[in-house]
Amino acid sequence: MARPAQSTEGALTLMRLFRALERVDSGLTPQQYRFLKLAGAGGERSARLAERLAVAKPTLTTTADALVAAGLIHREAELGDRRVVRLCLTDAGRTAVQRADAAYAGWLSQLVEATGEPDQVLRGLDLLDNAMEELRNVRLAGQARQPDRGSDGDRVAGPVSNERTRAVANAAGRGRRPATRSAQ
Repeated sequence: MARPAQSTEGALTLMRLFRALERVDSGLTPQQYRFLKLAGAGGERSARLAERLAVAKPTLTTTADALVAAGLIHREAELGDRRVVRLCLTDAGRTAVQRADAAYAGWLSQLVEATGEPDQVLRGLDLLDNAMEELRNVRLAGQARQPDRGSDGDRVAGPVSNERTRAVANAAGRGRRPATRSAQ
């Protein structure tokens, strides 16, 4: 288990990394990049995209409006239900994402190579990504079981599907980080 001082230093490092990513010349802001990457995964519904980006629907609409105006995405009504709107990349949007992919990947590759332990760092990032996804799924499952719970929907009310997710849910409910698997 990480000590509070290590967690604080880790949080500061993550914030510093995010600030550095903001300065990468990719042609897109990090928010635009995340938006386009998720929308480009296959014409995402607006409500689902807002959930995946963890933004309010009005924020999503404002960002989508700007990206439509820039010619990077377009809106499509779903056949049979015009209330459902999907956000899809245009050719210019796909080009912008490819350019940003290359810029961000180049920046990260250079950084992880400088650590002298690039495989270990990338495994650690994968572990963090998996843990964030598991916590997100637990939170969403808790909200689905108790829709009137409000903003304190992080605790799980029912059985959880596997041991790892249960450990993550229990640790989150106690305000602690779960024990991580050792990198192999």
